Amino acid sequence: QVQLVESGGDSVQAGGSLRLSCAASRSLLGNYCMGWFRQAPGKEREGVATIDKDGTTVYADSVKGRFTISRDNANNTLYLQIFSVVPEDTAVYYCAADQCPFLNSLLAGRANYKWLEIWGQGTLVIVSS
Repeated sequence: QVQLVESGGDSVQAGGSLRLSCAASRSLLGNYCMGWFRQAPGKEREGVATIDKDGTTVYADSVKGRFTISRDNANNTLYLQIFSVVPEDTAVYYCAADQCPFLNSLLAGRANYKWLEIWGQGTLVIVSS
């Protein structure tokens, strides 16, 4: 079973940037599509971005142009670079691993998170105005 551990969450001021990391317990190469999801206080979890094994990316409309997802398969690490943060980015950010059709369905709000089996404990991002 793959285990995922997120890090990089911090308190930042609006307009700043930060990079989140997600370390996997074993090789993800050739095995999983990866994704970032977030849950803001009092809100439901929402998809942020996914990246396939070949590097194909999909972003939620709300983060296009400000978020960049990337993966380093050699080091079993997933990243999320966030630029020009806004208070609405305040949330716990989770990384997840599964097949792309399912992760992209979650991203689009068409699937149920109860079927997501591989995800981390989350890292908190707080953006102040």
